[in-house]
Amino acid sequence: MATLKERILELITRSPGLTDREISGALEGPGRPQQPVNQACRDLERRGILARRPRPDGLIGNFISATPAAQSASPRTKPTEADPLSENSVKRAVGEWLKKQGWEATIRWDRDPGIDIEAHRSADRWIIEAKGRGTSPQEQGNYFLNGLGELLQRMTDPEARYSLAFPDLPRYRGLWNRLPVLAKDRLRLSMLFVDETGAVHEA
Repeated sequence: MATLKERILELITRSPGLTDREISGALEGPGRPQQPVNQACRDLERRGILARRPRPDGLIGNFISATPAAQSASPRTKPTEADPLSENSVKRAVGEWLKKQGWEATIRWDRDPGIDIEAHRSADRWIIEAKGRGTSPQEQGNYFLNGLGELLQRMTDPEARYSLAFPDLPRYRGLWNRLPVLAKDRLRLSMLFVDETGAVHEA
């Protein structure tokens, strides 16, 4: 499920210049409080993603900014990757695997900030941190520790599922196997291994 800010950006991309109240009415329904939309728009403006300026009628409209920050935050297509085990390839494979199981996934491509993969199915939520192949065993070790640390910082929802997604390579298998079972159980943590064919195996 898209966040409020993502929905605002998508709406403003289609209909630039809407006021906060008009955005609130379009996204939440007539008569709903506009404060959440106002706060979200102001935050997007501070980050250089939205521009808020007067329209000809004197009301403040919201427009997609022309800054690089806005371009990186706008809806993007899936990047094309030559390496089947790059980070984007791992994300793509996991996204397709989730979709086949009835999950709706939001994916952050490249180095876009935020949760790499956030999936929803009915009331269920799944948070996934993904990494790519790496160029050496040392870098793969760093990727594993970084991915685990980033995922731990996102464990704010006691009802959500949490997983790492990594290429199915011996180094990553070994690192995962050495992680104590007690830690995996306490964190309710699983690993999604992606092979070069795009198949996903949950451990």
